[in-house]
Amino acid sequence: MTTVRTTQVDRSADRIDFGIGQPGFDLLPHDIMANAAAVRFAEGDNDLLNYGYEQGDGRFRAALADFLTKHYAAPVSAQQLMVTAGASQALDLICTQFTRPGDTVFVEEPSYFLALRILKEDHKLNVVSLPIDENGLRIDALEAALKSQRPVFVYTIPTFQNPTGYTLSQERREQLVALSQDHNFMIVADEVYHLLGYGEAPPAPLASFVDQGNVLSVGSFSKILAPGLRLGWIQASPELVERFVLCGLVDSGGGLNHFTSNIVRVVLERGWQDHYLAELRDIYSRRIDVMQAALTRHLGDRLRFRTPQGGYFFWIELLTGADTVDLLSQAQAAGVGFVPGTRFSSQDSLHRHFRLSFAHFPEDAIEEGIARLATVM
Repeated sequence: MTTVRTTQVDRSADRIDFGIGQPGFDLLPHDIMANAAAVRFAEGDNDLLNYGYEQGDGRFRAALADFLTKHYAAPVSAQQLMVTAGASQALDLICTQFTRPGDTVFVEEPSYFLALRILKEDHKLNVVSLPIDENGLRIDALEAALKSQRPVFVYTIPTFQNPTGYTLSQERREQLVALSQDHNFMIVADEVYHLLGYGEAPPAPLASFVDQGNVLSVGSFSKILAPGLRLGWIQASPELVERFVLCGLVDSGGGLNHFTSNIVRVVLERGWQDHYLAELRDIYSRRIDVMQAALTRHLGDRLRFRTPQGGYFFWIELLTGADTVDLLSQAQAAGVGFVPGTRFSSQDSLHRHFRLSFAHFPEDAIEEGIARLATVM
């Protein structure tokens, strides 16, 4: 089955925006989804067109549990899974169920800018940022903050973090879980990049700690299948899952994204997701190599970065002292884009940093885009 259409395109006249954090259109699995829909409709029932079970379709959750068990190398049960309309909707649902305006939550500095928006603007939470390093969230900083503040939860992107690409070490994962139990806060782990590793396997996901009772792991098909599906999940203890099942949103509307989950269930059961995920890993690995080589060749003496081992992004620090917000307008005039570091800060800092995505453009466009970026630096 053909799943990925990769092309070499002359993009010399087009804008190459490395700020786009999504798959390229040439990567989207049209054939897989068309075949899965045909298989599902051929089953002959109309269940996929009805209101769904509040927790999510049972056959889909069973297939998802089997898929995650294999790739997480840790047991996952259907009872632990709550189907959502993507990871962002999952985070919003968690905030709705467990927080009230003015509550304190801890986040990483830097962190995913749209998650910060959900927390600060949509739910009016008091967001306190904690530093990270190459081994993820700094536990010493968390311990210091817990002496004076009581968060409802800590929001973390533990594996191939957005934007830095850093991964929380196994030791720190265990320390974080222990602190959450001692200080009675929840952990909201955004693990959408966990399956997109291109080298040595990362530590087991924080989802493997859900039996502790205070971990909520968020996953999504946006990065591993297609973002337009708007399909994701929360993995948590059955007691926490019940909070979502009983909420008014799903009581009124039924299961979240019931139709799409029925089709994606076929993708999982037929093994097409495994095959497609392997193709994505191969393609993204090559794009990382191209971007790393181009950055080194054109800008090696002006930048500091680590080559990512997973996820979607290069996190770049300028050595020249320039402000990347100012640099962006010049880059756009040259036909290239990125996301300035300030977007990922809850403290209006990180002015010398920026994020580049290697996921959206093919290799020739990556080469061209970095060359354009070099001209404005």
